[in-house]
Amino acid sequence: MAETVGVEERPGAGPERARPPRPRLRLSRRGIVVLCGLVAVLLGTGVWLVWFSSVFDVRTVTVVGVRALTRDQVLQAAQVPLGGPLEQLDTGAVAARIEKALPRVDHAEVSTSWPHAVRITVAERVPVAAVRGADGRYALEDTTGDRFATLSAPPVGVPVVQLALSDAGRGELAQFPETVLVAGAVEVAKALPPAVAKRTSLVVVHSYDDIELTLTGPSSTVYWGSPEQSARKAVVLGALLKQDAHGYDVSAPTDPALRS
Repeated sequence: MAETVGVEERPGAGPERARPPRPRLRLSRRGIVVLCGLVAVLLGTGVWLVWFSSVFDVRTVTVVGVRALTRDQVLQAAQVPLGGPLEQLDTGAVAARIEKALPRVDHAEVSTSWPHAVRITVAERVPVAAVRGADGRYALEDTTGDRFATLSAPPVGVPVVQLALSDAGRGELAQFPETVLVAGAVEVAKALPPAVAKRTSLVVVHSYDDIELTLTGPSSTVYWGSPEQSARKAVVLGALLKQDAHGYDVSAPTDPALRS
């Protein structure tokens, strides 16, 4: 007689039941319209706060980088409207106004930072020569050759270019007019290393081929010759100045000399 083997059923056993789908959040058309309206209101409020309200307005203007100029001069040229929205400030226009009104400024940068600050950074031109005019005033020139200021006295540490034409120099004016002679002297001043430039009180032009430097301290004269090869002459002069002498001749840089 066949024996039937029973199989014990475990609780919960049987076909796997499908999990019910999670309910999805569905907005009605009215809900979508309301949500879009709220987003639009928030965006509009943000734009109004930033661009049109006084919440983020201009309250402070900082000026950095001034040396010969003053903070008040830069602020007057900048014309930054206090109380206006910070984000509406045209920083490029502010920088352009400064550069146009103040020739001494080489370039200006204007930046803003929330919530209320404007920062103006100026880089002033550095004079390499002060050209003495017929009226006794001094025109400052930078490395680009631009004249950006005229003073009644030269700045300390800036070589003064002065014409003291010899008979030969006056006889060559048709070939080398005063403008050319002055430009050549400025080229000489530009070539001087900073340490030598600070020691140079005068760049005297007697003729195109006869330029002399007068150094401060122990009385010394540098016989420079023409403005040609000025960069090489400056290097040679730097080496010669390590020796004490009353005069230094670099007019022929391949054959320099000391003068007692």
